Amino acid sequence: MAEPRRHRLVLLGSDEIALPVFEAIGKMPMVEIVAVYSQPDRPAGRGQEIRSNPIAAWAKQTGLVLLQPERLTENDALALKNLQVDLGVVMAYGQILQEAFLQSTRLGFINFHGSLLPALRGATPVEGALALGLKTTGVSLQQVVRRLDAGPLHGYAEMTINPTEGRASLRHRLGERAVDLAHEKLPSILLGQSQPISQDESRVTYTRRLTREDANLDFNTSASECAQRIAALEGWPGSTFPYRDALLKIGSAEAEVATAQASPGTILSADDKGLRIACQSGVLVIKSLQKPGGKMLPIREFLAGHPMKEGEVLPSRPMPVLVSPHPFPRVSKA
Repeated sequence: MAEPRRHRLVLLGSDEIALPVFEAIGKMPMVEIVAVYSQPDRPAGRGQEIRSNPIAAWAKQTGLVLLQPERLTENDALALKNLQVDLGVVMAYGQILQEAFLQSTRLGFINFHGSLLPALRGATPVEGALALGLKTTGVSLQQVVRRLDAGPLHGYAEMTINPTEGRASLRHRLGERAVDLAHEKLPSILLGQSQPISQDESRVTYTRRLTREDANLDFNTSASECAQRIAALEGWPGSTFPYRDALLKIGSAEAEVATAQASPGTILSADDKGLRIACQSGVLVIKSLQKPGGKMLPIREFLAGHPMKEGEVLPSRPMPVLVSPHPFPRVSKA
């Protein structure tokens, strides 16, 4: 008896969040990975060495055909059509797919998105969920259309955000959750049996690409809002505040429910328990800090070398909005 026909897929991704689901799809017996599309190798790190992103590196290591166009063109669409692909699978690719490209596969393209759509469409759904202090989030599986994350939904997988969770941890768990969703939904999509459901446009919110200015902290907001922001932006651009002649970067912090009889930004105490800063409501307790060119240190070690005085007032800087009910204007990458 002849073996069942395997479905021909292409994968499109550039960020490590997509790696678990791509690996899982590659192991499915009904699937053949024809090619992997990813962003070109770029300078990275302090030495600015040319490096492959995690998806491109995985494709090279596993011997898959790797395509890294700077920008997808009509020629790419024609080449894809010639490969006779059944379905394209996207997660965190980093390029907008033009109509000619979308029509180059038999079943179109599906996209794993790191939020419960229609909430948090756009480039930074993980950061948006954390900045808003949401209790739950998840992964949505949508049919790709020409509008930003507006395609009908094949399904979603919900998950709880842990109380002290930061960006790296949540991204890792969302990547793993996408694997469950792939196993649940991909077979029916490949068989043409899944009927995607339109999104509720009345509940749409949008996120945007991050910039260096997003590192600002405004102590004139609540301590919980500052703590959520710090968790959302850990890594790059991080969360920073000016102190004397340096810009200090926060590693971790938590909000303390307390009433501070001091103006926002005032250092209430600086000891082994944390750097306590008055906010408009509540107190922000910073647990680790980093000076320019130095390492991120627990607050006890940081204060031992860089004392900070009770009563000093730290400047507040406006925090650009990360989530909006309306699309953000398009800007160039930072």
